[in-house]
Amino acid sequence: MNRVGKKDETLIEMGLANDGEESNGPLFENLSNTDSELPCNSEKAGRRYNLFLKQRLRIDKRHQSKDSVFFRDGVRRIDFVLAYVDDPKIEGEKKVERRREFENNLEKAGLELETEDKKESDNGKTYFVKIHAPWEVLITYAEVLSIKMPIKENDIPCTAENPLDWISWPFRLPEIVMHPEPDYFTAPFSKERQELYLIEDENTFFSPSVRNRIVFYILTRCPYGTEEGKKKFGIKRLLNNGTYTAAYPLHDCQYWKRANDPKCENERYTLYREWARFPRFFKEQPLDLIRKYYGERIGIYFAWLGFYTEMLFFAAIVGLICFLYGAFTMNENMSSQEICDSEIGGKIIMCPLCDQKCDYWRLNSTCESSEYSHLFDNVATLFFAIFMGIWVTLFLEFWKRRQARLEYEWDLVDFEEEQQQLQLRPEYEAKCTQKRKNPVTQELEPYLPLTSQAIRFCISGTTVLFWIFLIIASMIAVIVYRLAVYAAFASIMENAQTLQPIQGILTPQLATSVTASCLNFVIIMILNFLYERIAIWITDMEIPRTHLEYENRLTMKMFLFQFVNYYSSCFYVAFFKGKFVGYPGHYTYMFDRWRNEECDPAGCLIELTTQLTIIMAGKQIWGNIQEAIVPWIRNWWGRRKASSSPENLYSRWEQDHDLQNFGALGLFYEYLEMVIQFGFITLFVASFPLAPLLALMNNILEIRVDSWKLTTQFRRPVAAKAHSIGVWQEILNGMAILSVVTNAFIVAFTSDMIPRLVYYYAYSMDPSSPMSGYINDSLSIFQTSDFPDKNRPDINPENFSTCRYRDYRYPPDHERKYAHTMQFWHILAAKMAFIIIMEHVVFIVKFFVAWMIPDVPAEVKAKIKREKYLTQKILHEYELNKLKQKLCENRTTASMEKEVIATEGRVELSEVM
Repeated sequence: MNRVGKKDETLIEMGLANDGEESNGPLFENLSNTDSELPCNSEKAGRRYNLFLKQRLRIDKRHQSKDSVFFRDGVRRIDFVLAYVDDPKIEGEKKVERRREFENNLEKAGLELETEDKKESDNGKTYFVKIHAPWEVLITYAEVLSIKMPIKENDIPCTAENPLDWISWPFRLPEIVMHPEPDYFTAPFSKERQELYLIEDENTFFSPSVRNRIVFYILTRCPYGTEEGKKKFGIKRLLNNGTYTAAYPLHDCQYWKRANDPKCENERYTLYREWARFPRFFKEQPLDLIRKYYGERIGIYFAWLGFYTEMLFFAAIVGLICFLYGAFTMNENMSSQEICDSEIGGKIIMCPLCDQKCDYWRLNSTCESSEYSHLFDNVATLFFAIFMGIWVTLFLEFWKRRQARLEYEWDLVDFEEEQQQLQLRPEYEAKCTQKRKNPVTQELEPYLPLTSQAIRFCISGTTVLFWIFLIIASMIAVIVYRLAVYAAFASIMENAQTLQPIQGILTPQLATSVTASCLNFVIIMILNFLYERIAIWITDMEIPRTHLEYENRLTMKMFLFQFVNYYSSCFYVAFFKGKFVGYPGHYTYMFDRWRNEECDPAGCLIELTTQLTIIMAGKQIWGNIQEAIVPWIRNWWGRRKASSSPENLYSRWEQDHDLQNFGALGLFYEYLEMVIQFGFITLFVASFPLAPLLALMNNILEIRVDSWKLTTQFRRPVAAKAHSIGVWQEILNGMAILSVVTNAFIVAFTSDMIPRLVYYYAYSMDPSSPMSGYINDSLSIFQTSDFPDKNRPDINPENFSTCRYRDYRYPPDHERKYAHTMQFWHILAAKMAFIIIMEHVVFIVKFFVAWMIPDVPAEVKAKIKREKYLTQKILHEYELNKLKQKLCENRTTASMEKEVIATEGRVELSEVM
């Protein structure tokens, strides 16, 4: 190991004193003269003098650029960096021993280390251990990890250009950015067949992302000693216990300018210029370069996010058209006209909306809210709900095709996550002391006994249920808030003259809904913050066997929690509010104390829209603040500490050390954010056609925010492979199916569309204006003398004898007093019939579209088959030539000749196939 020893201060000063020409420069004289004039500052001057000498020595020692990603020899590439700080406490000695053992074992594994002393760092405290993987280590682990490497340049003709491609020219990036390297036929690397691969230069054959992936694999499995009778290993444990403060691969250069070293690829600079800046929001994403620099897993995420955003454009256009239709037909809405008419709505006296403290009110006091509800509750709502059911199917099916193309282009066709099942998590290996034979590998490996698994799953399930019940309890608390404060809003907002129309759109219903939505959003954010940590703790306690298992379990817990957390209030407004109210004199109460809420006479849809807008917009704004501003502030604060350091002393590993850590779950949170948004625009889109437009605008910003923070604010993540978006695909499929059901119920029970249609076709009395009289028909009559004492208003200055309420019940003078009318049952039957018909129509179209669109394009299937054939042929020819060479050299025996014949037969068979 090449280490920089600790140097004594006097040796530094002596070394520089001997450098006479440098010591006698003007700056040297200036420092001496200035400090000598101030005797009282002699101690301070001495410290400045020593610091000056140390910095001069560091400048003299560094003959390479501060952005160099190589060892001091300028040849060996830095593939990984470990950082640590001396710990003066007692625990520090144990940490020193762990580091010594760990680094010795890394060297035994073949890695080369070079340590930068703390005096060489900016803060004078941090040691940096630079790691280089030599050729032998790379080829050994490339074979272990089955990494595919090029064997021949791809000679399959490209697809003919589309004559309409000129339309997309303004959105394109330069070819060198989009496709930074040629396309090759590849095969899993084999040490025995090295001459088969296109190895022009051993230093550049493996890309930096592949190199850091290999080194990280070694780091996670390297032992560092035995403690408490257990074998300890892995860089993750050393980071958790503070032995090392950071472990990360290096960015190749600064993002705002190119590196001075011609051997640096400058891919980070290219990504920043062409991808991460917001002015490039209209340009396509350089997915091949993203994959090359960050690895396939991050590349797949940005490919999915970009495709999702493109598909949102079509949904946003249709949603905007539906919204504009509602805006242009607002004045033609007969229901709102009757509500606003002083001769109709002004003379309809409505029953109080709360007990005792609320007064009677006139229907036209809700004029503005009824007009605005038409923006979202109109015929276009039904069309848009059906359209979104088909859109989500097209999105998922076309994504599968796009994903299949990426699998082929990125050499992921034969890659399966199941291959990773053989790679146990280091935490699993460390915590599981019992061993048994693996039926696949036939090797002894650690395992967790069934009894221990059962106990851990019981604890996990109980904890998850507890937190879900906590969310439901918080939602009930918000409902209680709605019920409790409505009377207060009603008494505060009423005018001095009783029963006068409330001015403006801010009705007590709307005020209650808006404040409750904001309160609910705050509770959601608090619970979300707490549960993130609980979910990680639970998943760690379960001790999943592999990384794939760990991510899937954590994903399901977090999604289940956030599904309940974000959507529960929307489900309440959509499917419960106003549905179990009862009628005057026989109201339904929650906990026998608070009277259930009623919907506005124009329907509950406008309240669902308000709830959805506040939660969706609030989440997106808060998410962007967390993702962009918080890392920027942290990095800005960190840079302040290094502001006094000369620029040419601030090395590449120190610059990256001051950045934020992306973390193993960084991508998980990005997916989770987008999937929750996907739920908002699919599950409740019938109530808010502008939701896809809001999501589109957010995602255009999201792509650039994610790329900007990944390129400028975070350390370079360790490259990882993935051929799909994983378990998120199944979650999206489930939400797509559920969205058909929820939108059908929203149109049927939350919207006022079905009652209007039933009135239009069955109960209208005016052929010239079929919808006239609908409001009067939808309101039942109640005799105020029938109010019990607990429901009767405290005052009734105008002595109203009757009031109206929203329901279909017989009047007080009917023999079936206050019972449901036949019209109620007709409407209920129409609602149920609509749900069944809409669901069946949409599901049939969905399944037909899914059947019509193959998951893998025909051209991709043909390319995959041809590449497999050509690759197999190349490998067989290579083996055949080796055998022939052996035959010529050894004048082989008959058995060797039989082997040659058999190999030729395999070549012929592969050609036939």
